[in-house]
Amino acid sequence: MKKRILLFGLIAMAFTTGCSDDFLDVKPLDRYSDAAVWSDQALVKNYVNGIYEGMHYGFNAEMFASISDEAMDVWGWETQAVINGDISNSYLGVFTHFSGSYNRLSWWSLYKNVRNCNVFLKNIDLYGLSGAEVERMKGEVYFLRGYYYYWLMSLYGGVPVIDTAYQPTDDMLIQRNTLEETVNFIVENLDQAAALLPESGDKARASKGAAMALKSRVLLYAASDLFNSQASWASGYSKPELLSYMGGDRTVRWQAAKDAAKAVIDMNGYSLHGGTAQAPGEQAINNYVSIFLNHGTNEDIFYSYYDNVNDNGWASPSPGLFNGPNGYHGWGGNTPTQQFIDSYEMADGSSFSWANPAQAAAPYQNRDPRFYANTLYDGAHWRQRPDDIIASDPAGIVQTGYYENADGTYRAGLDTRQGPIEDWNGSYTGYYIRKFIDPAINHQYERQKYPWRQIRYAEVLLNYAEACIELGQYDEARTYLNMIRGRAGMPAIAASVTGADLKARYRNERKIELAWEQHRYFDIRRWMIAPEVIKNVGGIDIRHPFNGGPTRYNVIDVQNRKWNANNKTYFMPILLDEINRNSLLVQNPGY
Repeated sequence: MKKRILLFGLIAMAFTTGCSDDFLDVKPLDRYSDAAVWSDQALVKNYVNGIYEGMHYGFNAEMFASISDEAMDVWGWETQAVINGDISNSYLGVFTHFSGSYNRLSWWSLYKNVRNCNVFLKNIDLYGLSGAEVERMKGEVYFLRGYYYYWLMSLYGGVPVIDTAYQPTDDMLIQRNTLEETVNFIVENLDQAAALLPESGDKARASKGAAMALKSRVLLYAASDLFNSQASWASGYSKPELLSYMGGDRTVRWQAAKDAAKAVIDMNGYSLHGGTAQAPGEQAINNYVSIFLNHGTNEDIFYSYYDNVNDNGWASPSPGLFNGPNGYHGWGGNTPTQQFIDSYEMADGSSFSWANPAQAAAPYQNRDPRFYANTLYDGAHWRQRPDDIIASDPAGIVQTGYYENADGTYRAGLDTRQGPIEDWNGSYTGYYIRKFIDPAINHQYERQKYPWRQIRYAEVLLNYAEACIELGQYDEARTYLNMIRGRAGMPAIAASVTGADLKARYRNERKIELAWEQHRYFDIRRWMIAPEVIKNVGGIDIRHPFNGGPTRYNVIDVQNRKWNANNKTYFMPILLDEINRNSLLVQNPGY
């Protein structure tokens, strides 16, 4: 598909019926008949490409990171409503914001794509097309149906499982299936996809590995706390089976998650970019940076290109412009929280602490190499400043602190909101995202074209390690965690770390390794730790003395946040419009 997905509005099922009189039986020139589409392999491929077009990608103005504890949306548009639980069945905050960032994840959009999958699967065998290419397309569509249902399950829990293409005359009132039935349907589709798809090929199209890897994610979620809580957090909710397994053996579910991840590992088709041996600092940084600044490595399992989006507005992905420092004419839209920064271990594997005087005096020294690969902080060297700014900073050093003048006043650094460049943009927290952003591009004028990584191999290894921990298989879990840590240049977790301590180390490792890749929002929910981590956003106030003395760092609150007391944002509400269309739908608790 790689940059070549075609819009399929031309064949959007605008099919017609004929007339009995020959002289009136004229084929319309602006549409295709059923037979014309489903007997032409090229048109069928275009139809499948159109289903791919509905996939969500993460390079948006407001990222998923800003509705978790990873980052803060500096514009304060509609992420605050989600993070604070102020959404309702008629207002979904950023999920319905004008920027379009999340429009592909609406109930309507996801089900539209499910219907397109159903139309394909209904018609593909009716008109005589056959062969390897057709079988591959079937596998892709099974994968895509599983993919869209994965999003529905993750956001809403159990949802109506629809495997047929409804016609206008059909009764379309349908109840929600249970969470267990929804998971089973997704897994069934992914198994069907894996049986039909090749192991390798264009990674912008579904493959056997992609289907199996997505299955590992779905089964990991299914075994997690939230989906096994019997909705105990929603007091009095009458349909807990929509949100949780109500019985069965949870150990079996963890084993299924482990087996699914191991099946991908045993394909021997993927590996960590840069290897698993412990790399020295600079090499480890480059290993991690380069994962995302290319058109594919052996770590990639499935990705999406978005450069077919021609709109230059808010909905057109531009990670460098959206997230780069304002002192480089970036917008600094999604900025790391101080809590996230503090999660990075020291280079020796110990925890960072502001209570440690040496660490507090030099908080950006001797940290996990991924800290330097992922973030831009005060004093970081990134890239040359644009031509109109370079005279103010020839070295290209990020400035999010304040510099004391001789009279005791302070001059704002170039990358602060009070600086001389684009002071309507810029970070409140004192940090910017470096990850994903190519320093060789002038993002004020150019949009980078690297793909959004939907699934990469590191996630599969983490999925496997998590299932092993939950099954008490600590040695096995550490083996795979240490592969990821080795690539990042971090020391191995010691054999003495087991049980709850290993689980805590794992969760932090997953947080760091998959930073801003749309996992944390769901992880803090499925682990049911969101009430503990959704707190006021911390930032850093940095003061550089005039006399060259030690820099002063002060952690400050920069945004108020709270987890809604009734826990309702564990799941999204179904919009009232959808409830009104289908009286059999049961709303999620709290809405």
